[in-house]
Amino acid sequence: MRFAVLGPVRAWRGDTELELGPPKQRALLALLLTRAGHPVAVHDIVDALWGQDPPDSAVNVVQRHIGSLRRLLEPGGPARGASRRLVRGSGGYRLEVDPDRLDLLRFRDLRQQAKDAARHGGTAEATELLIEALALWRGPTASGIAPEVRSHPVFAAVDGEHLAAVKEAAEQALEAGPGLGARVLVTLRQAAAQHPLDEMLQARLILVLAATGHQAEALGVYRNIRARLAGELGVEPGAELQAAQQQVLSQTVPMGNPAPPRGAGPDARDDVHGINAGPANAAQPDDTATVRPAQLPSDLPVFTGRGKEMEGLRALLPTGREVVSSVVISAIGGMAGVGKTTLAVHWAHQVAERFPDGQLYVNLRGFHPSDSVMSAAEAIRSFLDALGFPSHRLPAGLEAQAALYRSLLADRRMLILLDNAHDTEHVRPLLPGAPGCLVIVTSRNQLCGLVACEGAHFVTLDLLSEADALAFLRRRLGADRVTREPAAAAEIVAACGNLPLALAIVSARAAVNPAFTLASVAAELRESRGSLDAFTVEAPVADARTAFSWSYNLLSPEAARTFRLLALHPGPDYSLAAVASLAGQRPGWIRPLLAELVRAHLIFEAVPGRFGCHELLRTYAAELGQAREASDEPGPARRRMLDHYLHSTHAAERILAPSREHLEPKPHAAEVTVPRFADQAQAAAWLDVNRPVLLAAIEQGTRHGDSEYSWQLAATLERYLDRSGRWQEQAVAQTTAVTAARCLGDLRGQAYAHRALGFANGRLGNWEEAGDHLTRALKLFGEIGDPAGQGRVHRYFAFLANGRLRHGEALDHYRRASDLYRTAGRRSEEASVLNEVGWTYILMGEYAKALNECGQAIALHQEIGDRNGEAAAWDSLGYAHHHLHAHDEALACYEPALELYRAIRDRYLEADTLVHIGDSHHAADHHVQAADAWQQALAILDEIGHPDAAGVRDRLKDTAASGMRGNLPKA
Repeated sequence: MRFAVLGPVRAWRGDTELELGPPKQRALLALLLTRAGHPVAVHDIVDALWGQDPPDSAVNVVQRHIGSLRRLLEPGGPARGASRRLVRGSGGYRLEVDPDRLDLLRFRDLRQQAKDAARHGGTAEATELLIEALALWRGPTASGIAPEVRSHPVFAAVDGEHLAAVKEAAEQALEAGPGLGARVLVTLRQAAAQHPLDEMLQARLILVLAATGHQAEALGVYRNIRARLAGELGVEPGAELQAAQQQVLSQTVPMGNPAPPRGAGPDARDDVHGINAGPANAAQPDDTATVRPAQLPSDLPVFTGRGKEMEGLRALLPTGREVVSSVVISAIGGMAGVGKTTLAVHWAHQVAERFPDGQLYVNLRGFHPSDSVMSAAEAIRSFLDALGFPSHRLPAGLEAQAALYRSLLADRRMLILLDNAHDTEHVRPLLPGAPGCLVIVTSRNQLCGLVACEGAHFVTLDLLSEADALAFLRRRLGADRVTREPAAAAEIVAACGNLPLALAIVSARAAVNPAFTLASVAAELRESRGSLDAFTVEAPVADARTAFSWSYNLLSPEAARTFRLLALHPGPDYSLAAVASLAGQRPGWIRPLLAELVRAHLIFEAVPGRFGCHELLRTYAAELGQAREASDEPGPARRRMLDHYLHSTHAAERILAPSREHLEPKPHAAEVTVPRFADQAQAAAWLDVNRPVLLAAIEQGTRHGDSEYSWQLAATLERYLDRSGRWQEQAVAQTTAVTAARCLGDLRGQAYAHRALGFANGRLGNWEEAGDHLTRALKLFGEIGDPAGQGRVHRYFAFLANGRLRHGEALDHYRRASDLYRTAGRRSEEASVLNEVGWTYILMGEYAKALNECGQAIALHQEIGDRNGEAAAWDSLGYAHHHLHAHDEALACYEPALELYRAIRDRYLEADTLVHIGDSHHAADHHVQAADAWQQALAILDEIGHPDAAGVRDRLKDTAASGMRGNLPKA
């Protein structure tokens, strides 16, 4: 027999998992497992299973469940000479389990071993043991049993052991080294999210983040916990948190390096060599990570009703623990706000353990009021990211990406929740092709095509019954409060039209105002009925709008206007600065208005500082805006928002690539807020967080006649999208930019867009399309008299030519680029061309010529103060010396390159140079130094998710296998 209680309660006999019986019996087994080897008194069992109000038959029920468990665990009785597994004694029952047959006992044993190792100075061994112990956890103790039972202190105590182990692992990892710190980080982040006010835990997270190179995130965690402590408890951070912050600020955390901006590609350094110097479409090693995604949103703790629907959904899956033999598709439909997503998420949590390879979730935004529907291609790319597939290796086109997605799901048992689909064609590319998966789809439309062609099982959600709606209120407001005023409760249900979302809003308002009687709540609903006549349609939608209006009408005028303007925002969420720009106000003025909207449950704070809104409420806000605002309000507000995103992106790019030529947008309006970025890490993080919004803004600008913003935003994003390896998104954005610039007759905008689109197509291996777009861009830059623009086009031509081993053609393009830059007076770009010519000579094997070109590049970059270009040229010079077997000279060149890359915080290019350093040490038979440099490079490449980590890992493995180093670090 084997047992598990660290997560769902489970038991196996041999390889067969047992069905544990009804909920109370399963809960009883969980209780006995948490106290394995110790007697549990009958009165404690009754208290755990029924709380303060047990039935008269409680003891008899316990005895029946004990008998059933005995028959389950020992179907023929105990073997001859063996004692019973479940025994009576000391006024209760005791379950005997071998220590290695129960995950909880194994966890406790590993934790004790870790403590023993730590006492003897074995911090690395202690950390490894704690990591092994924490890997046994599959969720909260005894998850899946009734919430009122799981809230018993005995289960909370075991959860406390997990929290303590996480803290111990973090503490040991800080002493053991960055590799182990990175392995602890995922569990530590999860625990910190679950315990946001645990100062000791948050302090450990801050230190481990800093120690593993995430200083900016570490300081962000400190700011968030400080704000939360002040807002919720009215206190300042304690000594341990303050000490952690000071260690990060003073850089005295014992290990690690600064967090990098992500990226790759020639514009990362304005040269075109290094790790990316091979053909643009060259095959990469199979370095897809093994990832078990767990993307389901949180289950609703107060889920109520839907018994009939849940029964029907459960019937779709085989009984017991049988593997699903086909792709099971369940489509849940119904009107907005009826609870489709809530039911889908609840059922998904109920069956998630039957799909051990993980869960994928996406909100397809099929009915988004701003028309920013998530495409199937975008959804597939997000799933491929979640499955660990490197974005650099994505094939071109939806069909190829869908085939890759289906291939990754083959032989996996996964649960996929596709929320808010628009129609059948919206979800068809997202369906797996092999058996073993469950797909849950929600939509406001009837997905007849999915039923007819894919065999989906359709469930239509209706409004709650009156009994379920009253039960809904009891769960939210307390049974006593509803029982005291039954007539008022019934009136509230009727006024909300039995619509779950409307009931949730009214319940939230009543819950946060416990002094309000339900009669007063009902009276306010009654008095406000009909106040939105312009939007009244047949029930129950009219009543739902009444519920919304009840929250809305309690807002201050400023908060109400802000709520209406939020409907203009294109993306899934928004920051304080974005909302301030929409409203044309200062962030400090907007912050309390957003807090007011959060309190009214009209928006929510998804993560600290970023806000979102339910789609039905966004639709309501859009309708209000059409009726209430002056006819000229939406246009200026939208342009202020686009101004915010354009200038913020521009500011981030100026920090990330200060030496590169940048498109200079015209000054933004005075009412627009643009963030200031302290460093490259902060700028890169802003772009990462806002990328979906920025891409949606490009589309929205074109759709609403703000085409100038569209092409300029796409042009400003070009370098970031390229460095991030998001070449598919680049192609989509720049295609929209071409259309936008053509609508305006703007030749400059067309030139920028064609140039970027040409390079993106080259990255994707579409050589003919790349050549056509770059040729068009070259002509357009000539027509507008922009020699610097033409120069970059020739550099793009050269990079793509080198990728196809056409080095003579590349040199011709570089000569033209140099002449054009000289004409334009762009000395930094002229110096970069010198370096790129040198690199081309290296590819051709003409190393003496390379030394001359790279040496000139260094001198010119030093003269004009371009540190990025100087670093690239030093690296190229070292690489040329390396190929001339002058390894000491090569290492002498790599040293300033490495120092400069670290100074400007370009982690990808730091890794590139470290690889070169390792190669030169290896060629000089300095195997210890080579392995050390490669190990540093590997840590960076793994952290930023770059596919070339596999090549570095191979170097380390080959060196270890050859026996040239006694104790090489593990790759």
